[in-house]
Amino acid sequence: MVLKRIAQAAAVVLAVFAAVSCGGAGKASGVISVGLVTDVGGVNDQSFNQSAWEGLQRFGNEFGAQVSYIESKDESNYAPNIDTYVDQNVDLLWGVGFMMGDSMAQAGVDYPDMQFAIIDYAYSPDQVPNNNVTGIVFSAEECSFLVGYIAGKVSKTGKVGHVNGIASPTMEGFAVGYYAGVLTANPAAQVMGQYSGSFGDPAAGKNIANQYFAAGADIIYQAAGGTGAGVIEAAREQGKWAIGVDIDQNYIAPENVLTSALKRVDNAIFDVSSTLAAGTFRGGGTLLYNLKNQGVGYATTGNHIPPDVIAEVEAIKAKIISGEQKVPATAAELEALFPGKYDMPAVN
Repeated sequence: MVLKRIAQAAAVVLAVFAAVSCGGAGKASGVISVGLVTDVGGVNDQSFNQSAWEGLQRFGNEFGAQVSYIESKDESNYAPNIDTYVDQNVDLLWGVGFMMGDSMAQAGVDYPDMQFAIIDYAYSPDQVPNNNVTGIVFSAEECSFLVGYIAGKVSKTGKVGHVNGIASPTMEGFAVGYYAGVLTANPAAQVMGQYSGSFGDPAAGKNIANQYFAAGADIIYQAAGGTGAGVIEAAREQGKWAIGVDIDQNYIAPENVLTSALKRVDNAIFDVSSTLAAGTFRGGGTLLYNLKNQGVGYATTGNHIPPDVIAEVEAIKAKIISGEQKVPATAAELEALFPGKYDMPAVN
């Protein structure tokens, strides 16, 4: 295939990194090749892009596959980056993040003979008529509920915060689950929340966090990609608690990351990519990762969570898995449980 948008691609400086020694970024004969296009947070965002790349590297190492990534600096990079991999005729191309949803759907239409997969997006059949774009979604509200419950139990001030990324249905699940968890643990708690408007602005995350700490919050959950790094930095500087997201972020500030809401993007990418090696890959459709299949969870690294709280969280986790306890995933569902408690203004 040839590039459809060669003029665009030529204008973008792209770095392609191979994870195995198959030589170059092009596809080696007889070797499975899988590419990954990051979202704007970049592969070193200490969050879900990093987790995605780690999962793909694990696949490459275990199956001798050729894996590589291209970073997107802004949204205009998505289509050219996808086309770069189309030219290489990779066996599977991953897109990371809901912001790439439209670009990946269009690629599925434009290149019916290629297979694509995307993190945090689910398509209707009419959006991907060639059935060649697999959507991967996570029950982010479940892991967010668990860390919210921990925050509600551990907070000494009864005030906690939440810094989110860009407003969307996907990100709403993080916020709603957290609010529900906090308020289940402590109905009198005050939750301060805001969409930062970015996944790559640590300064903005730090600024919002400092405002919440000044207002009395002693724990802040961030679900904001690279922006969240600023939240963790603020917690470290002020001797407060931060809650990480996507990966176990305790290593960033071991004395100040209380827990992390785990979203196992790495496992999803490894699992789906591995079906290529097994010869069982089936394109299209949507795969859900949740507590039941260990697609989400929470971290205990650092031993900062009191044992009695962990016991309570584990009991709640079992009820969620069994279906006995429902976790709200939308603002409307949360409002029905905790009227007037949800306030998440967005920054445009």
